[in-house]
This record gives sequence, structure tokens and C-alpha cells, in this order.
Amino acid sequence: MVITKSVTWGLLAAWVAHDLEELATMSSWSREHPAVPTVGRVESAVAIGAVGLVMAAAAADGARTGGRSRLFQAALTGFGLHAVTHVGASAVFRGYAPGVLTAPTVVAPYALWAWRRLRREGVWRGGSRAALAAFPLVVGGAHVLAKRVARGA
Repeated sequence: MVITKSVTWGLLAAWVAHDLEELATMSSWSREHPAVPTVGRVESAVAIGAVGLVMAAAAADGARTGGRSRLFQAALTGFGLHAVTHVGASAVFRGYAPGVLTAPTVVAPYALWAWRRLRREGVWRGGSRAALAAFPLVVGGAHVLAKRVARGA
């Protein structure tokens, strides 16, 4: 069996579905929760777009390498594991938190399926510490960029 484009480009598709939920809810949700920094619509869109560029590059590299790309596997690891943060946020806030609907219904199932496919093909290298370290750096960097852009908007 060969790693199909549905495995690699599926990363971008799952990310789009998940982040559309975040885009639709993040700004208003953050205004309603004073314990969380308010994220405006422009800031949210810029941060999501910046991470989207990383996810698109990772999916493309995964497609090019048949799923062997370290970038693709790192993005898959970070994306899959971050589903837990959405469920955790929902538990902490005792209700809806942006991304909690698609985290267990889209993100986690896609990631588990993709990991199984990569393992079955013998191309999975395992989630690396670097991938886990890179995830908050990518997201944090996207939010720093978004704040700067939103200030200038």
C-alpha cells in the first residue's frame, strides 16, 4: 500500500475544518471570558492564516515524500495531540471552548487514522520531542505576528 494523498493532504483538510470553527467562535468567545486575553477578528484570522501556511507546507511536503517528511510528521503529531488542549479548555471553562467540537470529531480521528496508515507503510518515525516543542512555538509565533498586524489594522 502506498501513502495516498488523502493521508497527507488530509492534514490540511482536517486543519481547515477545525480552524473554521475557531475562526467563527474565537473572537466572541474570548470577549465573553475575562480570564482569557481578548482576540479580535483580525488577530484571529491572521494567526489562523499563519498556521495555515505551515500546515499547507507540511501537507505538501508529506505528499511529495509519501508521508516520510519530518515536517509533515511533526505537524501531524502537533495537530493530533493538540486536540487534547481543546477538550481540556472546555473542561476548565465548564462549557464550550473554541475548537472543542472538531477536536474529537475531526482532529483526533484524522490523526489516529493517519498515524496508523503511516505505521502500516513503515514510514512513521514517531512523534519527536522537536515536534512537541515546535507546536507552541508555531502557534505562539502566529499570535505574535497577528497581534502586530491587528495593531496596524
